[in-house]
Amino acid sequence: MKLLAWTLLTCSLASSAIAQGAGPAATADISAVSPALEKYRQRLFGEVWQRPDLSPRDRSVVTVAVLIARNQPVEMPHHFALALDHGVTPAELSEIITHLAFYSGWGNAMTAVAAASDLFARRGIGADQLPPASPPLLPIDAAGEADRATRVQQSAGPVSPGLVQYTGDILFKDLWLRPGLAPRDRSLVTVSSLIALGQVAQMPFHLNRAMDNGLTKAQAAEVIAHIAFHAGWPNAFSAVPIAREVFERRPG
Repeated sequence: MKLLAWTLLTCSLASSAIAQGAGPAATADISAVSPALEKYRQRLFGEVWQRPDLSPRDRSVVTVAVLIARNQPVEMPHHFALALDHGVTPAELSEIITHLAFYSGWGNAMTAVAAASDLFARRGIGADQLPPASPPLLPIDAAGEADRATRVQQSAGPVSPGLVQYTGDILFKDLWLRPGLAPRDRSLVTVSSLIALGQVAQMPFHLNRAMDNGLTKAQAAEVIAHIAFHAGWPNAFSAVPIAREVFERRPG
């Protein structure tokens, strides 16, 4: 009962914040507070979002991941809608929210649920357009999973056996195999959330995985530049040495 009450309170607070600021502030409102900020906003959406190394769809995926990871509900309605307009399907947006419950926390996912619920209702998006709770899973890379499991057991097993169990059973043998989000996009969401949260210690594994899943070096580099605007320069620069090491160690 306490968990249910907390969940309902989280959704209520998120809905209130969304109602008070459904999307980025109007240009006139920004200029009334900070004309310089409005100037940079124009450059962000007029230049940065138009750069060619990431498609508008990819930029929306990255931005949505950043907003959820950092629990920033005010801009969620605008960017969730923009993601749908850029070709992200309702099923994919649903999967991004589910995925980030594990990589940025349950509360952040519940905030995103509130924003997406209002958007889905306005656009007439029903359960028939969303992924089932338990779909047939994608095939697992048995050798890669065995290697990952061994390394996690060695590092975390002596400290938290439960963490090792759930990392295997829930994350890599279930969540990562859900077909509603392509492996490349799931990796893109994960890397974006790690950079946005300053959690660069896990970047080598996940950036390598992203590139194995099809993310190119140019796209990965552009993700960092994009995130600088949406999660701050320090987080972007903290990711740079990790990305450089990954790039240098990969063949070709």
